Amino acid sequence: MFIGVPKETKTHEYRVGLTPASVRELIMRGHQVMVQKRAGFEIDLSDNKYEAVGAEIVETAEEIFARAELIVKVKELQKSELAMLRAGQVLFAYLHLAPDPAQAKELIDSDCVAIAYETVTGAQGGLPLLVPMSEVAGRMSIQAGANALEMNQGGRGVLLAGVPGVPAARVVIIGGGVVGTNAARMAMGMEAHVTVLDQSLHRLQELDLQFGSKLNTVFATMDALEEYVPTADLVIGAVLTPGAAAPKLVNREMIGGMRRGSVLVDVAIDQGGCFATSQPTTLADPIYTVDGVVHYCVSNMPGAVARTATFALNNVTLPFVLALADKGYKKALLDDVHLRNGLNVCRGQLTHAAVAHDLGLPYVAAIDAL
Repeated sequence: MFIGVPKETKTHEYRVGLTPASVRELIMRGHQVMVQKRAGFEIDLSDNKYEAVGAEIVETAEEIFARAELIVKVKELQKSELAMLRAGQVLFAYLHLAPDPAQAKELIDSDCVAIAYETVTGAQGGLPLLVPMSEVAGRMSIQAGANALEMNQGGRGVLLAGVPGVPAARVVIIGGGVVGTNAARMAMGMEAHVTVLDQSLHRLQELDLQFGSKLNTVFATMDALEEYVPTADLVIGAVLTPGAAAPKLVNREMIGGMRRGSVLVDVAIDQGGCFATSQPTTLADPIYTVDGVVHYCVSNMPGAVARTATFALNNVTLPFVLALADKGYKKALLDDVHLRNGLNVCRGQLTHAAVAHDLGLPYVAAIDAL
């Protein structure tokens, strides 16, 4: 199969779809791989490293989209890239279509086959292609929040750990999944006072067993949100509904009740965000303020640590890329229900129920579309 890896074009996005090691595995199986010039340069994956394992280096994304049967990316296609998609071409990347009707329409109209990392499921449950980026984003959320709390960022001037005689910052994490767990771990490591809210009592019990008395766990109700959010110094939005838009759990009234200089970090922004005032930002301009509350809503947080994130992502995506290349997309999807769960668009049809529901568009089961 002809596989193409374009350079990412989203603002300050330096991750790359395939590492040289991943390319080598594909080429050893008889596939051809094209990589756009300088696709991995910023994270020390030079063109020479790709050429050394047998990849063809091409100048432009247009060449890749014109020739490749399978496009392997990290972030969703940008407007210029959407225009280059061909009928029947297979796209494997993060898509986050539920809050992005414009992208969904372009993918449907292109007659392509679009498989979303974030909805591929695992044999042991969960979303294995989302996990490594959720781990990165969860840990980064505390770094970003700690920075945003500084005076020069518009924050309250609060040190997460406090000092002897001065209380530690109050960190509230909404959602106890992969993002929330990693955020809690980092915040506790920085000696903040940490509370996790979640609607799964089982998950709260697991967190209690894992972290003990250092972590405060609270069952998530509207009353609990109204009690904990306004008094927090830093709130992390870490909710996830697979494939669907994130629920708006924190309303404008709660945000208006927060203290001036408090910080919201919305890790759910890829799926539309879980705060009423969330709007996507970039790593170039990550912060804005509403009602005196600092918002950090970067939609590609792991892009800030692109080398770590690239290798972590390739560890989990490579087996699926190999399956798509070895078998062709139809057989690979029919053979593996977990990969098939990642199919969002197939030749003009929307094939993920949660995405279709949120977009208000007709849904066709993936197995029927194939």
